[in-house]
Amino acid sequence: MPNFEVVTAVAAPPGQVFAVCLDVEAHTRSMTDSSERAVGGKTRGELALGDTVTFQARHLGLTWRLKARITCYDRPRCFVDEQESGPFKRWRHAHHFEPDGAGGTIMRDVIDFASPLGSVGRIVDGLLLRRYMRRLISIRNAYLASTFD
Repeated sequence: MPNFEVVTAVAAPPGQVFAVCLDVEAHTRSMTDSSERAVGGKTRGELALGDTVTFQARHLGLTWRLKARITCYDRPRCFVDEQESGPFKRWRHAHHFEPDGAGGTIMRDVIDFASPLGSVGRIVDGLLLRRYMRRLISIRNAYLASTFD
């Protein structure tokens, strides 16, 4: 099961960071390099438990659609989004927010995913996608953190 974790320090309290991470428009602004946009479900505002959003974006030279649902919601500590339909066999993204003791937040993203196509998908995951997705999440987090500067 491919997975990775990205840890980001943010100069804002957990409640504020939690809210911006659930904001559909903030997410799409953080992904401008891949022309990501919300095309279905809740396309504006802050997502809540049970909400779905479908994003369309260009990654690795192809246009993809991913429909995700918020399956866990524990404000301001954690939320989880999981793919309902899209390019992955499995996609689960847990977002954790912990106070850093100085008024800021340690944001920890834990991603578990798998590509389709069995052993070929596992090879692609190991050689390409884990690194690509880690970079994508890091770029997203840097953008979101910069909104509090």
